[in-house]
Amino acid sequence: MSGMLKEVRLKTPVRDEDLRRLELGNVVYLDGLIYTGREGVYKRVLQEGMDPPEDLRALTNVNFHCSPAASVNADGSFNVGAVTATASFRFSKWLPQWFEVSGAKVIIGKGGMSEADYRSVFVPARAVYLTTVGYGTGALLGRGIRKVRAAHWLDDLGIAQAMWVLEVEKFGPLLVESDLDGNSLFERQNRIVNQGLARLYEGLKPPSLSRYGETDDRGEELIG
Repeated sequence: MSGMLKEVRLKTPVRDEDLRRLELGNVVYLDGLIYTGREGVYKRVLQEGMDPPEDLRALTNVNFHCSPAASVNADGSFNVGAVTATASFRFSKWLPQWFEVSGAKVIIGKGGMSEADYRSVFVPARAVYLTTVGYGTGALLGRGIRKVRAAHWLDDLGIAQAMWVLEVEKFGPLLVESDLDGNSLFERQNRIVNQGLARLYEGLKPPSLSRYGETDDRGEELIG
């Protein structure tokens, strides 16, 4: 648990040596450029064979799974006041190829993925996963957005699915959910919690009232 609550500030594109120093539970803030990209972008590039709208390897190596709250200024520029992360597990099937195409080293999103995904997909790409902290932090993250550098495929894909290139400063807080060895903070903590559940209920009588078919035995299941 040595990494818990330790703050780390990283500049993008993030270097391999910076990623190696990250520990599960570190609180990360980012400076530099990041881009948003989710299923709309992945389908366009990986399934339809279109080139990315920018040279992503030269731009940055941080991909954010999110839906921005964007507005247009009078001069035609954009303002993104908040960004809401979306659940990344839905995009895992695209990530092996996306890592090859984009050179991404950091994926930001909500909720993380499985350790199996981290070890089979992230580890070969030498990439890590950073998760947003709880719900309702979209405006907090928005404070770290200094400028919208570009909004690609906005007319075709819409605000949520377009690729936004954002200039950020102290963008966070973000938690290190996976490290370069493929370990998961969430799954590690779940194992610790689950080990204690049996001891917590040890010696207690079964509840006097329960719903039909309810059981605390994971080996039993009522199928109706």
